[in-house]
Amino acid sequence: MGASQPAPDSKVVTRFAPSPTGFLHIGGARTALFNYLFARHHGGAFRLRIEDTDRARSTDAAIAAILDGMTWLGLDWDGDVVYQFARAARHAEVAHDLLARGHAYRCYATAEELTALREAQRAAKQPMRYDGRWRDRTDWPEDQPHVIRLKAPREGSVTITDLVQGPVTVANAELDDMVLLRSDGTPTYMLAVVVDDHDMGVSHVIRGDDHLNNAFRQLAMIRLLGWPEPHYAHIPLIHGTDGAKLSKRHGALGVDAYRDELGLLPEAVENYLLRLGWGHGDAEIISRAEATEWFGLEAVGRGPSRFDLKKLENINGHYMRAADDARLVALIAPRVVTALGRELTAADNDLLQRSMPELKKRSPNLNDLALGALFYLRSRPIPMDDGAAKLLASATPGVLAGAYARLAGVTDWSTATLEEQVRALADEFGLKLGQAAQPLRAAVTGSSQSPGLFDVMETLGRDETLGRIDDVITGRAG
Repeated sequence: MGASQPAPDSKVVTRFAPSPTGFLHIGGARTALFNYLFARHHGGAFRLRIEDTDRARSTDAAIAAILDGMTWLGLDWDGDVVYQFARAARHAEVAHDLLARGHAYRCYATAEELTALREAQRAAKQPMRYDGRWRDRTDWPEDQPHVIRLKAPREGSVTITDLVQGPVTVANAELDDMVLLRSDGTPTYMLAVVVDDHDMGVSHVIRGDDHLNNAFRQLAMIRLLGWPEPHYAHIPLIHGTDGAKLSKRHGALGVDAYRDELGLLPEAVENYLLRLGWGHGDAEIISRAEATEWFGLEAVGRGPSRFDLKKLENINGHYMRAADDARLVALIAPRVVTALGRELTAADNDLLQRSMPELKKRSPNLNDLALGALFYLRSRPIPMDDGAAKLLASATPGVLAGAYARLAGVTDWSTATLEEQVRALADEFGLKLGQAAQPLRAAVTGSSQSPGLFDVMETLGRDETLGRIDDVITGRAG
């Protein structure tokens, strides 16, 4: 587990800083969640920065997807979104300040020279890094293309006491003089991150452990600038169930796909991501309030966690059963409209509302819930699926007609009375309850599976139930 975390009264500012080159990845969502909870736990601020300096790959659609995903997960950030590209002048200002103070220098090495250097190092099986050929020169030619490099320390070492990984030490000799400004004057990612974190007041940099090596280079720059050093916490990446790097084949989709394609609830996705690499005793189902109260970096494991889509779906089933009925109706309405090919009426919505307590018990996600609700809303005669057709074909002759006759005389259209009548029907025909109820289920729902038959019949009402049974008896349904 990680190192101890700061006292709750310390000023905490965290940030989530995605690159808008695609959807909000599930790993990024977990990083955002950990940053959010850490800040909220300490009464601090959680900031959002869009690192859009890669102009060739950054898109407005990706930015919109990130903001949409964050909003869906309820990870509300403090203040305005910071767009990194818009701060390029500030980044360049800092680079020139380092240059003026002798902590950076102009490098005029050409692309061809650098390629030759890398090839020679590769041939000699040496680490490939810039050799500092312009580090101590001052004979800078005017009007020649150049980059600005950091004059990084070469002696000694740097130790970061990471709040997850513990103390990690790297020799300064392993770090080269990284580029701060390119030859066209644009800032590099490494410079921009350091400047933005400082200007945003970020106290804790919580991110994936694939950035751990970057931390040493960034810290060298921070120390040369004389700025406060942030606390670092590098979280192990998420792997698939087979231990390999997480990919689409493991179910690693964008957050929007978990909502739109898989039909998951945001609180279920949050709960699952929270438990990927973090824990609080044996607690599995954890509310947002509990997560905020309990979250700490000392409980983040150092080993990679494994993404299990089936476990996520199981957790979603729990939240489906606990969800408010009216909310579920609103969430499945667009799916139902698409399937039916028509808009829902007030009566349709009322029917869905009344059916929801039983429907949600059987539905692991919104897609299944919407599919399971369709039979309530279909116009007569309703279609029969293969399972329903088989049940009707094998039903005892006369059982549906007998059911119709008994049910037509019922005045108290309640679950208890309906069950009583069907049990009496089964006795009359010398059948088990299921042998009488299953053909009836097929006639009423068009399927061999549904919520409790008598709950369904009560929800549909007397006229609709009898009409559907009569459609089968008279051959209109099929």
